[in-house]
Amino acid sequence: MSRRSAPTSPALSTTATGAREPHAPHRHRYRGRVGALVCGAVPVLAFPSAGQAWLAWIALVPGLLLMQRAPSGREAAVRGWWFGAGFILTAMAWLVPSIGPGLPVLAVLFGALQSGVGYAVHRLLRPQLSAPRALLALLVVPAVWVTTEYARSWPALGGPWALLGATQWQHPAVLALASAGGIWLVSAAVAAVNTGVLIALTAVHWRPRAVAAGSVVLVLASGPLLFALREAPAGDGAVTVALVQPGIVEDPQARFEASARITAGLVGQPVDLVVWGESSTTADLDRDPAALDTLRRLAATTGAEVVAGEDARKADGRISKDAVLVSPAGVVDRYRKIRLVPFGEYIPLRPVLGWIAGVSRAAGENRAPGTAFHVLPATDRAGAPLPVGTLICFESAFPDMARTAARDGARVLVYQSSTSTFQHTWAPEQHVSLAAIRAAETGRPAVQGSLTGVSAAFDAQGRELTRLGTGGTGALTVRLPLTAPGTLTWYDRIGDVVPLGALLTTAGAALVAVAGWRRSRVVRRAAQPSTPAV
Repeated sequence: MSRRSAPTSPALSTTATGAREPHAPHRHRYRGRVGALVCGAVPVLAFPSAGQAWLAWIALVPGLLLMQRAPSGREAAVRGWWFGAGFILTAMAWLVPSIGPGLPVLAVLFGALQSGVGYAVHRLLRPQLSAPRALLALLVVPAVWVTTEYARSWPALGGPWALLGATQWQHPAVLALASAGGIWLVSAAVAAVNTGVLIALTAVHWRPRAVAAGSVVLVLASGPLLFALREAPAGDGAVTVALVQPGIVEDPQARFEASARITAGLVGQPVDLVVWGESSTTADLDRDPAALDTLRRLAATTGAEVVAGEDARKADGRISKDAVLVSPAGVVDRYRKIRLVPFGEYIPLRPVLGWIAGVSRAAGENRAPGTAFHVLPATDRAGAPLPVGTLICFESAFPDMARTAARDGARVLVYQSSTSTFQHTWAPEQHVSLAAIRAAETGRPAVQGSLTGVSAAFDAQGRELTRLGTGGTGALTVRLPLTAPGTLTWYDRIGDVVPLGALLTTAGAALVAVAGWRRSRVVRRAAQPSTPAV
């Protein structure tokens, strides 16, 4: 009599040795998620310092493929989440000194935003893919991607660091898109090309492949075509700017004195403006006559006004970071930083998250933010107006702030920086790249003066003119071509139309998806046989 085999549990299977192991689909599900986590790190190689900008155009494809091949829309959304977490963990690994164990939490929270990308890819690119659905995917997937970037760019959530379009900062022909739609349009273009490559690689029929190939060629050509066809920003004179970089000097007084010595070395040179780095003085220049007198003398002997970086406790007892414009007559004006670095300059929900300061270099005390941005009314060495949009450190990440400066009449964008905490990471290179993007967006030359590097200058199309790296010290002097007063790019005029359009597209796609899900539920219920009454 033959023995009947025991029934196998649907959740477990038996190996040749008799051991029980998870059912294969369950095991493969986690393989897909871990794969998505790893794939999330790939796009980071396109950012500085790795600098493989070309990779950005295909770097999303492995992750998108895992989302496309997920067994369900829900699993695709989870893989999108894991992909986003992997991206944040890798792109912002340099934040560990500031937030320590808070980085994985940040990655999980921000990674969740990418779940919408996973669901969209699965829903639109699942087999059998038609040409109309491919065309829809080429619109919707980039829109959802830009929506996620726009959402995490909200200042209360941290800000727009590591946006996909920023990978193209060294390519002015591509950055021409930024002058039309901001960094958001560049991100959308990169996401669209990745989507098109995925379609071309996985579609069975030639029609969706043809749609994808044509779209990829069109998107890749759009930036260079715009760069070639549009007129360069109209020139109107030039100014000479000196960026003072004293290097890593821990003692605040010694740092101030080092910056002063470097500035004194500019005497006799035709400099129009001297820019010191962020936190170059810890003296409140409104209450410290000795420090102010030093700056006044430097402005008088060099013939150039000085923009100093003040990180001091003010009369109200609170610490704030200010950009202070000093002339031979004294303080002309000051701008107080309004968008602070989370954890670096304040801890969100300090009563709950304040413990992070005990296990990292997070701010022991919250800085006081300013209330509004305004242009500093500088003048050149001849006394002619030279309004400058001076922003501090992390504020270079925000497109809207540079755009406001341009609309308010700034002729030069000036960024003050100090990345000494992150000196041996990718952060300094990622940071300085943002000045190039802001220049291209606004059609204004931009400079970044850093205490410890990188200090650099860019023309009105985002092309790098000169730089002083993290290992250098001294004064970096550059002649900046100015654009005509009143010059505005398309992005200056129309603002964030691209992310708003992406939000509307994403919302519309979500409504269609919800409606389709409800219809399928009704159909499934109707198809179920009714239970006869007893």
